[in-house]
Amino acid sequence: MSLKTIYKKALTLDFLSAEEGLELYENAPLEELVFLGNELRQIHNQGNIVTWQIDRNVNITNACISQCKFCNFYNKPNDKGVYITTIEEYRKKIEQLFKFGGNQLLLQGGLHPKLGLSFYSDLFKQLKSYYPNLKLHALGPPEIVHIARLEKKSTKHILESLISAGLDSLPGAGAEILCDRVRKSISPAKASTQQWLDVMREAHKLNLVTSATMMFGHIETHMERIEHLIAIRTVQSEKPLNAPGFLAFIPWPFQDKNTLLQTQLGITNSVSSQEYIRTIAISRIMLPNIQNIQASWLTVGKDIAQICLHSGANDFGSIMIEENVVSAAGASFTFDAEGIQAAIREAGFMPRLRNQRYEFIDYQQ
Repeated sequence: MSLKTIYKKALTLDFLSAEEGLELYENAPLEELVFLGNELRQIHNQGNIVTWQIDRNVNITNACISQCKFCNFYNKPNDKGVYITTIEEYRKKIEQLFKFGGNQLLLQGGLHPKLGLSFYSDLFKQLKSYYPNLKLHALGPPEIVHIARLEKKSTKHILESLISAGLDSLPGAGAEILCDRVRKSISPAKASTQQWLDVMREAHKLNLVTSATMMFGHIETHMERIEHLIAIRTVQSEKPLNAPGFLAFIPWPFQDKNTLLQTQLGITNSVSSQEYIRTIAISRIMLPNIQNIQASWLTVGKDIAQICLHSGANDFGSIMIEENVVSAAGASFTFDAEGIQAAIREAGFMPRLRNQRYEFIDYQQ
């Protein structure tokens, strides 16, 4: 099949096959992919608006039994540096978040062997009792699978209990590459591909807002990246008609600094700037049923993220008042509210503050 034939198929929002996606990824000229990604962006998000968000990423604990080879953040449960964030620490961080104009807390942490459902339910209830308007964008499929294992309950039961306790949306964390060959090598104790996808299927049935991610540029093949996109697309196509499902897809390159992948296996971030732009465009092309594609300025920087806004992305993510996991492996770019809006304007777009449901909200300086 010729590239032009594949382009025409993509522009009608048809699902491309894995072979067609790989053909584009490996052989399509970058400028043609950028053009196609931008055309599809305009179909999904007409106009000149790029969204952004104010939230804060607070880590519940740094104790983790997963021992992922790409993570510098975790500690073994009995290590000296282990912590569990206290309610008073949460309150200080949340009050600062509100002062910045945000109301969403991204709560994530390690797979702690002793923190079960009651811990998370009590935490969510307590935070909501103090701050009824706080939005909890919390945990992720690996944590849900881990809690289910500890409790010997279904992931559906865990999700229902957490929703009752105050969970508002589920991040797409821990996807890495949705291929068990890769997962068994870089994160052997974490949820399998099937488990990750099945948690998201349950979340969609329960009407939870979710997102999907991909961390790439380590040991995966190009075909495995394409198969990752197809797995996300398939779960999205199965969601109940009125469920929000995956509202966004966020790909970012592996950050290698001092990780076990780098120090023990010699594996470094293989993603060039051009390849990241290519991946944004391919994501837009392969995911015609996901409306929003986010450029990861945190990992690629302002300039490349701005180009991605012309290549299929329509969202610039959060100013990230706090972020510890990716930063621990070398991500060093930062933005405040004024800086992120200026960057969007520099790229030729109109910035609009959003919430997790991608609804526009007014920015109060």
